[in-house]
Amino acid sequence: MFSKTCEYAIRALIYIAQKAKNGEKVGIKDIAVGIDSPEYFIAKILQELSRKGYVQSVKGPNGGFYMSKENLEMSLAEIVREIDGDKLFTSCGLGLKECSEDHPCPIHNQFKYIKQDMKNMLENFKIKMLAEGIDSNLTFLKVADCDA
Repeated sequence: MFSKTCEYAIRALIYIAQKAKNGEKVGIKDIAVGIDSPEYFIAKILQELSRKGYVQSVKGPNGGFYMSKENLEMSLAEIVREIDGDKLFTSCGLGLKECSEDHPCPIHNQFKYIKQDMKNMLENFKIKMLAEGIDSNLTFLKVADCDA
């Protein structure tokens, strides 16, 4: 559904929001381990998100990534649009170039409701809410390692 880049970006932002409370900062290594992603790939993604203002960073020994209060209120839809564009919300379910209300593909009339529901869900999910779900042990980003 999302590109791999978008999946990692969403997971990283949720992780940063959950871990970097009260102005604390979290490093790339911790983020990569925490969301089970390649360190170099997540570093590249976060560098771009930082440049665009979706996350903040500080260099140095006490540095790392953190999120402003405004960023915590970002919707998942904002992140998806930034990384993957509007394709998820606007494209044809069968990948046809000419699908529309006037010229529908075989699944157009049903798929348009799925796209609208997806858009509504992603608009309503805020980074802060998703981080709170992890804090409450209602959700997770990575399956716990078992040493059994």
